[in-house]
Amino acid sequence: MRIVAGKHRGRPLAAPAGKDIRPTSDRAREGLFNILEHGRFAAERNFTLQDARVLDAFAGTGALGLEALSRGARHATFLENAREARRTLDQNIAACDETERTDIIAVDATKPPPVNRTVDIAFLDPPYKAGLVEPALIALEHRGWFGGDTLIIVEIAAGEKLIVPDFLEELDRRKYGAAQIVFLARCGPAQ
Repeated sequence: MRIVAGKHRGRPLAAPAGKDIRPTSDRAREGLFNILEHGRFAAERNFTLQDARVLDAFAGTGALGLEALSRGARHATFLENAREARRTLDQNIAACDETERTDIIAVDATKPPPVNRTVDIAFLDPPYKAGLVEPALIALEHRGWFGGDTLIIVEIAAGEKLIVPDFLEELDRRKYGAAQIVFLARCGPAQ
């Protein structure tokens, strides 16, 4: 596993042994970030990764947040409650020399702390088929993480059903091998 593009391109990322952490594949990350940087979100929603504030919930190795930083995001906050994953996350942040532009919060993403400032992009990559996406989306919304322009990206298993809370709408969905990437935003036009 490595950073696909940007200033940290090619930098290897550590992943803990075992099946508890399932990082987003390089291929899926490359496809996802190509959509973010060159797809319709840039044009239709005025979305840009440059200087974005990013949330990487269920962070695991931190691959999504670190990829965003490598490609121009300003800051990444990682939510991760597993001790082993946080050790790996710390190691990957240090390897990318990104300690100044990151925060790690040791918390379950379904019980996030409140914030005063929304993020521009939120990645949610929970364990597949664990039923954590909907509770995490609701909790993050209620705790102030999402704004009218926040783009929310969820990774789920290819055959997994996603229950989208009624305050969000699905914008797009892509399949990459065993993964589905679903793009969400608040209902109605961006504010």
